[in-house]
Amino acid sequence: MVRSLITKGDYSVMRRANNWEAPHWVRLYVMSATRVGDGWLWYAMGLVILLFGGRSRFAAAGAAALSAGLGIAAFRFLKKCARRQRPCAIEPHCWATLLPPDRFSFPSGHTITAFAVALSLAGFYPSLLVGLLFCASSIAVSRILLGMHFLSDVLAGALIGSGLAYGVIWLVR
Repeated sequence: MVRSLITKGDYSVMRRANNWEAPHWVRLYVMSATRVGDGWLWYAMGLVILLFGGRSRFAAAGAAALSAGLGIAAFRFLKKCARRQRPCAIEPHCWATLLPPDRFSFPSGHTITAFAVALSLAGFYPSLLVGLLFCASSIAVSRILLGMHFLSDVLAGALIGSGLAYGVIWLVR
């Protein structure tokens, strides 16, 4: 029963996202968010932290790298187990022509990595929390709006990434 409710909700959101003729600025924003979610933002942020992060820079960068690495391992394993089709494979998208990085949807690897890195860094630099959550959330929402993931894929990714970040911070400290 719960699974059918989640699937019903996922398909409803998918149809709205896939059929929404988004304004040009929204299209640019979500494409940019997804592209920086490919890793560019996190690599750049890691470099900035290592250069200017003060006394905890190595611990912060190490925690972010460890949580991201664990997140990558987790999503690769879970995708092979779940084997859930992507929304763009079920129904065509009206404007997004982005090719998916792999065949499977659950969970969102971009979202796992985004939340794992963002919350790991925020654990050492709490003043950056709002900006980091904005970046991670933008990446997550972009994956839905581009037809790459269902809402539940992104929510699961956010939970997994957050859990990994908090676990790694606990280990490092």
